[in-house]
Amino acid sequence: MNPHFISKRFAHALSLAGLLPFVGLALACWVVHPDWLGSFIKGQLAYGIAILSFLGGIHWGAAMSSQGLSAGQTNRALLWSVVPSLIAWFATMMGGYGFAMLMIGFVAAYQVDKRLFAWYGMPQWFLPLRLLLTCVVVAMLALTVVAANFRG
Repeated sequence: MNPHFISKRFAHALSLAGLLPFVGLALACWVVHPDWLGSFIKGQLAYGIAILSFLGGIHWGAAMSSQGLSAGQTNRALLWSVVPSLIAWFATMMGGYGFAMLMIGFVAAYQVDKRLFAWYGMPQWFLPLRLLLTCVVVAMLALTVVAANFRG
């Protein structure tokens, strides 16, 4: 881990700010005029794809910079690092099931993070933050799907 990384509060603030598009887009799907609903649904899907891909990138960077990993651990971390992007890309081709694919991807990313973050020496507060973020993201994706089916 970066020895200069000391700002837990700043990391939390940035992480929570990253939830704003998920929350805003989900809420918008419930209140905008039905003619605009499709745009907000597409926006939510696009943001979910971007963020799921970002979660894989965390592992790429950590695997490349962690000094104490074995060759096998490094290979597994690098292999995993591309999987969230592939899941996100696949979600673009799933039609109405793209949101389900994203939700599965976010839950899978958290499950893998629980194991691999220990390898990287991440701070203790990081996994509870990831759990909170994952729960909110999955809930907002689900609310978007419900709005799409209820209002669309």
